[in-house]
Amino acid sequence: MATTTRRLEGKVALITGAASGIGECAAKLFAEHGAKIVIADIQDQLGQAVCEAIGSSNSIYIHCDVTNEEDVRKAVDIAIATYGKLDIMFCNAGIIDPNKDHIIDNEKSDFERVLSVNVTGVFLSMKHAARVMVPTRAGSIISTASVVSNIGGLCPHAYTCSKHAVAGLTKNLAVELGQFGIRVNCLSPYAIDTPQATGFTGLKGEDFKNKVNSVANLKGVTLTTDDVAKAAVFLASDEAKYISGHNLFIDGGFSIVNPSFNMFQYPENPL
Repeated sequence: MATTTRRLEGKVALITGAASGIGECAAKLFAEHGAKIVIADIQDQLGQAVCEAIGSSNSIYIHCDVTNEEDVRKAVDIAIATYGKLDIMFCNAGIIDPNKDHIIDNEKSDFERVLSVNVTGVFLSMKHAARVMVPTRAGSIISTASVVSNIGGLCPHAYTCSKHAVAGLTKNLAVELGQFGIRVNCLSPYAIDTPQATGFTGLKGEDFKNKVNSVANLKGVTLTTDDVAKAAVFLASDEAKYISGHNLFIDGGFSIVNPSFNMFQYPENPL
């Protein structure tokens, strides 16, 4: 990659949930753009493999359960001890609850488990990023939300609730940290072929792709983890220096559509 395109040159990024899916793709892309990467996850073998793929000179792996404050604190402290600073915190770790349509069938333990990772985990990651960023009066905090941060009827109750909360945390923290020059944003992607999504739907490969594309608004393209990683690179970079408090939807317009009236439909061969 040419030097002129290395948008994160000299920056240090900590990415939670970086052993697979969006986090893995982001870790690799951030490194390509010149960042030093701290990979934080509970999937040790996968996390080490990502670290080896990036290169030990540019990355380290840390076992980190985002629901455990001491783990999060330690991950941030190791980032500082290893690389001297923390420029980017990407709060990406997340899980989804079992696919149960009816609230009376949902277990309290499952609900609390999802919120513990998806909300409390993001809160703790934000908190400890702020702890080291406020004194330097600089930094970018990004979280992974979802299209369900804005609409209902797509995912189970706990997951939908948690992603609404991530969007709210993003706004609140952007207000607080703006006075220190720290930007806070989140990303809301449409369905992507990741281990979590395929495990939830039971669909893989072309079956998953065909299903999500059949109900997508934007046709002719398929959303990938790379697309989300590229959006994260943008928000983390100086090119987004005046973007804060924003929930960036990467959904091809899916979340703005009300399909009830089936408006604007063309025949199969319009021209």
